Amino acid sequence: MIESNYCSCRWLSGLVFKAFMSVFVGLSLLSQALADGSAVDKVYHPYVDALESEIEFRSLFQESSSGGKDFKQLHQVSFGRSFGQALFGEVYLVGERSRSGQFELEAFEFEVKWQLTEQGEYSADWGLLFEYEQEFNDDVQEFTTGILVEKEFGRFSGTANLLLIQEWGSAIKDEFETAVAMQARYRYSRAFEPGVELYAGQDSAGIGPVMMGSVSLGVRKTLRWEAGVIFGLGSDSPDNSFRFLLEYEF
Repeated sequence: MIESNYCSCRWLSGLVFKAFMSVFVGLSLLSQALADGSAVDKVYHPYVDALESEIEFRSLFQESSSGGKDFKQLHQVSFGRSFGQALFGEVYLVGERSRSGQFELEAFEFEVKWQLTEQGEYSADWGLLFEYEQEFNDDVQEFTTGILVEKEFGRFSGTANLLLIQEWGSAIKDEFETAVAMQARYRYSRAFEPGVELYAGQDSAGIGPVMMGSVSLGVRKTLRWEAGVIFGLGSDSPDNSFRFLLEYEF
């Protein structure tokens, strides 16, 4: 009876995953007319490592779709730590470098990730993401709720993020938006995992190759890296988006 119930749960989880992915792919196309701004950031995985802390640095370089010398540079630095076995909290500072070379702090963010299922418990692993952002210079606030799902196929892993975003403030039109991010990667080794990522939003849709990996620096000390180039899809998307991530976990 226990084995029968377990199989039923795995079958139901697999069915939910397939239905979710079907809706997700559809929304990834529809969201090009719903979400605002750049959707290229990073793909979140639904896992939390108990007793872990991390320092993260993230950069995004985007070339303008106009063909001119218009470059956008965003940089983020954060500190995070886990709370128990299922929750991970993180605080960010976000800065932007202008075309003139000046660097200004743009916003701060608070983020919480909640791991809903144990890894391998069902046919897919699930989590939730909550994020609050406040700009420094303008009355612009943003709250994001995200569904995180990951599934393994042998040495391949597929990850999907579906985000619902609410923006409000006197300097922006109050509205709801959506954004999606998807990643497929091959776990060649711990130090090197090639993959491909897809992002979609109203003013930014793109796809491109990524590379990632991690290096052990000692007991519970790991340096993780990611690098990728996302090529714009459509005339309204940036031609190229280069993203980099360096994360020290301890």
